[in-house]
Amino acid sequence: MAQQPQLHFPILIFTSIFVISFSSFIRPPHPFDPLTESEFKLIRNIIKKKYPVGPTHRFTFQYVGLNEPDKSGVLSWHLSLHHNVTPPPRQAFVIARENRKTREIVVDFSSRAIVSDIIRVGHGNPMLTIDEQEVATELVLKFKPFRQSIRRRGLEVSEVVVTSSTMGWFGEKDTDRLIKTIPFYLNGSVNTYLRPIEGMTIIVNLEKMKVTTFKDRFMGPLPKANGTEYRFSKLKPPFGPTLKNSIFLQPNGPGFKIDGHVVRWANWEFHISFDVRAGLIISLASIFDIDMNKYRQVLYKGHLSEMYVPYMDPSEDWYFITYLDCGEFGCGQSAVSLEPYTDCPAGAVFFDGIFAGQDGTPTTISKAMCIFEKNAGDIMWRHTEAEVPGLEITEVRPDVSLVARMVTTVGNYDYIVDYEFKPSGAIKMEVGLTGVLEVKPVEYVHTSEIKEDDIHGTIVADNTVGVNHDHFVTYRLDLDIDGTENSFVRTELVTKRTPKSVKTPRKSYWTTNRKTVKTEAEARVKLGLRAEELMVVNPNRLTKHGNEVGYRLFPGPVSGTLMAHDDYPQIRGAFTNYNVWITLYNKSEVWASGLYADRSQGDDTLAVWSQRNREIEKKDIVMWYTVGFHHVPCQEDFPTMPTLSSGFELRPANFFEQNPVLKTKPIKLSSAPKCTPKNGY
Repeated sequence: MAQQPQLHFPILIFTSIFVISFSSFIRPPHPFDPLTESEFKLIRNIIKKKYPVGPTHRFTFQYVGLNEPDKSGVLSWHLSLHHNVTPPPRQAFVIARENRKTREIVVDFSSRAIVSDIIRVGHGNPMLTIDEQEVATELVLKFKPFRQSIRRRGLEVSEVVVTSSTMGWFGEKDTDRLIKTIPFYLNGSVNTYLRPIEGMTIIVNLEKMKVTTFKDRFMGPLPKANGTEYRFSKLKPPFGPTLKNSIFLQPNGPGFKIDGHVVRWANWEFHISFDVRAGLIISLASIFDIDMNKYRQVLYKGHLSEMYVPYMDPSEDWYFITYLDCGEFGCGQSAVSLEPYTDCPAGAVFFDGIFAGQDGTPTTISKAMCIFEKNAGDIMWRHTEAEVPGLEITEVRPDVSLVARMVTTVGNYDYIVDYEFKPSGAIKMEVGLTGVLEVKPVEYVHTSEIKEDDIHGTIVADNTVGVNHDHFVTYRLDLDIDGTENSFVRTELVTKRTPKSVKTPRKSYWTTNRKTVKTEAEARVKLGLRAEELMVVNPNRLTKHGNEVGYRLFPGPVSGTLMAHDDYPQIRGAFTNYNVWITLYNKSEVWASGLYADRSQGDDTLAVWSQRNREIEKKDIVMWYTVGFHHVPCQEDFPTMPTLSSGFELRPANFFEQNPVLKTKPIKLSSAPKCTPKNGY
């Protein structure tokens, strides 16, 4: 008999702080467990035997991750009692470069052998490695014409930092592995991105590892270092606002349990993993139904698929800045170590992230992900009943949730990626944008001085324009609502005139027009164009009242692309042409921008897959949702940007027979510490 999960409420007090940090786990045989350090070493050794590196033989690891196991095999293992079914074979998928060719290699761990090895043919290039970007920027710093140009500007080479930028694609037939590099000047500042040195075009060929294009086109103004400091130890009074420290203490320990990478909390169970491209991955999320006395499937796998960041300045120094962050730089590769107490609160448990460096050697990001309980003072549900004569009833339940978090810093922006699980059955996905603006130098310090028709942004400091841009964060959500055979339902809210047969003064009302979508083309949604509700349902599972069990999408603020569809960056980023897509499950369709995003040509994206217009009714389907931001910078974004967040929520809709948290036990007040309010607070 299944054991009913319990929900533990944290108690708010002022006391000491503790952090539990896990850097490694004794791993149960779970098909979705991330590759371990020893597995990365084994992969490297197996491949190096076949492809030894030498003076005339260059071999680099561009991506190493878990080879997606067969879904039916995973579910058979997962749903079996005590996991007594043999799990699918554990394998690694490797994308490598060998002497200017791209290889796709599959390594099987049980046989310790390469079971597939093909040369990839097609557009686009693999994800960039940290190593090759560092070598490229060092080349530029040593490049004599570049050093001369820096000195000609009256600047010190020792104070210059060079960063890498992808090239994009603008119709070229030749798409070699090239990157552009952008110089910045420190000299009194550590806020690198706020002091760009414009006027130079610098291109590095990553295969030849040499500067192949250098043009010093003009010398422009340089933003000042004053006002760019953000380190607290270097800032000067006045300070503020002052925030009082408050933390949660759970006398009986945290309300969640971790078994390897499986997390159990309240009525939820899910698996957490890490990938060098996606970062944090949530898999096999199931919720316990007290009426059925069992866990029920909700989400097979969910993660970031792409982050598309096009800037809105078509000038020579800016037109190519149209990043595909996950596909070009790796959202996992760019993950940063989380700071206990601040990035994650007291009581958080941390997971390391491990990925392969360019030579295949494992690299560890300590504390790359965290799990913690969140009590923000929200109310789960309440009701006051005062209409019963002689009786007043008040029932309130505080809301507590469980958050899985990662922060990925891709260049100047820090992205806070949260997956929040609620006892009500809801899953909330949220991304927070913070960090530093990408700016361009101008001669202006005041708007009255502007001469051009369009400066493509906002003056945020002296000689500094924060450039207009977008952020489109696309999630891949393989929902399995009570099983794999699901349908997508669009329910339009339609205004009706009151029939003459109704003898009341009302003239109108709205009703619903429900449509089960048949094909992928019908499932492309631009949010905000009409009033409608979107659901993924299981038509084979009905409530006792005859409703199809399902989960409803609650969108956040809606922003869609404003770029022309024939513009080259938007051809590559066509997966943002709609806010919501539904596609037939295909384990090879994972990355919305395509498997090879760098310098890609838009011929292997979500938009292309959807054009196949496959049937999706009563099928295994995948939802793709894009969170969008149009960012017109303002002075408050300088020198660092307060976090701007957006997201969406998946909520049960006729999934349960009634409110699943109705019987949540209230807090026992006698167990809470007594705090005396001071000064009326």
